[in-house]
Amino acid sequence: MHPFKYGKTVDLKEAINQLGSQPKANLIAGGTTLVDLLRLNVVTANHLIDINQLPIANIEIFEAKSSPEIGARIGALARNTDVAMHKQIIKNYPLISQAILSGASPQLRNMATVGGNVMQRTRCAYFRDTAVPCNKREPGSGCPAIGGLNRSHAILGTSESCIAVHASDMCVALVALDAQVLLSGPQGERKVALVDFYLLPGNHPEKENLLKPGEIIVQVELPHSPFAKHSHYLKVRDRESFSFALVSAACALEIKNGKIVDARIALGGVATKPWRALDAEKLLLGQSPSEGLFAKAGEVSILGAKPQKSNAFKVELTKRTVKRALLAAVGE
Repeated sequence: MHPFKYGKTVDLKEAINQLGSQPKANLIAGGTTLVDLLRLNVVTANHLIDINQLPIANIEIFEAKSSPEIGARIGALARNTDVAMHKQIIKNYPLISQAILSGASPQLRNMATVGGNVMQRTRCAYFRDTAVPCNKREPGSGCPAIGGLNRSHAILGTSESCIAVHASDMCVALVALDAQVLLSGPQGERKVALVDFYLLPGNHPEKENLLKPGEIIVQVELPHSPFAKHSHYLKVRDRESFSFALVSAACALEIKNGKIVDARIALGGVATKPWRALDAEKLLLGQSPSEGLFAKAGEVSILGAKPQKSNAFKVELTKRTVKRALLAAVGE
């Protein structure tokens, strides 16, 4: 690990100024990802800015009458456990609670923050090993995962430069629920839909998101959700605890008079970013829930997949995971 300076701040503007003005400055809060990457020398920082005391850890729930557009605000420094166990989150957004509780361990969830989860890096073994090339870590050096050990890698949203899979559970649920992130930086504040916040690797896998220099994630905003009654997060993995998804599906349905009037399907463990299966969602609209319909949605959700030698099994596994998650969402 390279030596670095460490400092704290209790002011958001000060944090933004320090982040933008100091070379190789990095924010630290829970540190559950950053500390690992610093130890591995995958990330080097000259200055760590501790932002744990910033006043951006609140979880706010709003009634539709008082706030027609925003149903919840979750501060970037809210701990994952606090979000997952929040009574109103469980009531109004059970998909988020289920996704968080399926990830990591209780100890890590107690430390990890929502903002850190949004910003977490891939767990690709090649990215985390500085002895081998990696386009995401060293642009232009190559992607040994293509043709290498790629059982856990992506089959959607890949490119000839990178097939690293996005690791988050929580962000898959957030994408399914149309979450937005509020960013604050030297040029002021802006909101970005979380599904658009993440970039596909293309020819520049080192560019992972739309965050500009000096910008900080302040909070995540959620619209009012009609999906609380019929939603489910299903995670398929090699072992039951402390394991990343081979495939995960966040599925949510709004059903009126026996027909599906709105649907959300987001996938994890199979793509380079949290993946919305938009064509599968459209397939469900106006239809009556059934096992056959959900099987078709599973097939459509994986269209365009480009599997590698060792992860072709994810195609069929994704189909089955989507079907099972949709069945669970309607109570079957």
